[in-house]
Amino acid sequence: MNEPAGKVIKAAQGARPATVRWVGGVGGHLEIVDQRRLPTEMVILKLQTPTEVWEAIKTLAVRGAPAIGVTAAFGMVLAARTVSPASQAAVLIDVLKEQGAYLKSSRPTAVNLEWAVDQMIRLAITERAIGVRQLQARLLAEAQAILEEDLRMCMAIGINGAHFIKEGGGVLTHCNAGALATSDHGTALSIIYEAHRQKVPFRVFADETRPLLQGSRLTAWELAMSGVDVTVICDNLAGLGMRQKKVDVVIVGADRIARNGDTANKIGTYSVAQLARAHGIPFVVAAPSTTFDLTLASGEGIPIEERNAEEITEGFGKRTAPVGIQAYNPAFDVTPAELITAIVTERGVISPVTEANLLAMVDRGPLPYHTSNV
Repeated sequence: MNEPAGKVIKAAQGARPATVRWVGGVGGHLEIVDQRRLPTEMVILKLQTPTEVWEAIKTLAVRGAPAIGVTAAFGMVLAARTVSPASQAAVLIDVLKEQGAYLKSSRPTAVNLEWAVDQMIRLAITERAIGVRQLQARLLAEAQAILEEDLRMCMAIGINGAHFIKEGGGVLTHCNAGALATSDHGTALSIIYEAHRQKVPFRVFADETRPLLQGSRLTAWELAMSGVDVTVICDNLAGLGMRQKKVDVVIVGADRIARNGDTANKIGTYSVAQLARAHGIPFVVAAPSTTFDLTLASGEGIPIEERNAEEITEGFGKRTAPVGIQAYNPAFDVTPAELITAIVTERGVISPVTEANLLAMVDRGPLPYHTSNV
């Protein structure tokens, strides 16, 4: 396991802290839960430079599309404060563009990272007349607003999607799309939390989600902490669980959704969607509208991150494959819209999942994600 990016400022078991939070004013710092250490250690990292933010995103200390976007927004605040208040606004904007490109290079698939970085640059360009000192404060306020908006969207997703969970039913999740992947509550898990709040009896099956086990390490951890009935299964058990009628619905998150509804999510999602189709089980995607990328006609244009072979051959520091063997390790795959029963957003439910229905949802108001280039 890589060493933590930033400084460890707290390591304690107990109640789950905020996944991402800013402490102090413009001169403050960013705190994140180091998700590489869960479920056995609770470690909080203190991040004070854009480089530390890049490392935290790249090494999965923070992960999940919405949480990455929020973290990147605060990373831009850290970049802005490297500029002297006596400087011209043009200098700050140049720094933001340079550091924004750097932050975007950490992980390519989740659109929220790109959106958050571009939003911070747009704001600086639009309000450049107020001067650097005030721009730095304004950028911090914007990053906080992005975090708070993500929280509101997640809560709304839960309310809009809770009806997919039936009394006595079984829910299969893949990867982690919970509080750890967002500012709080989550996307797919927000639906689970809301059904739990409504006292609907049901069981969650969290598959391991290889190779980094986000399901068994993260989803199972946070659901258990919240009192939700959760059982960990190996990834290969999903089909049998459906055949045995233990699973009634599959609910997953998303990292990028194309205009036609094709959806990128953690590797293995496509296989689960095919299994759900074969067994006549609803396959539901839960995602905020910031995850829509209307610049892409279909999932064919979604960039797919490929990660180090060692995550497969030496998972968690233990070699499980021959030395020198090749490994193929894409972090995501794309599920075609035709396999998706519904996309649950903060604005409502898209079903059936078609480009026309997705765009109709967008037409209810401007998206947080802007397609214009900086």
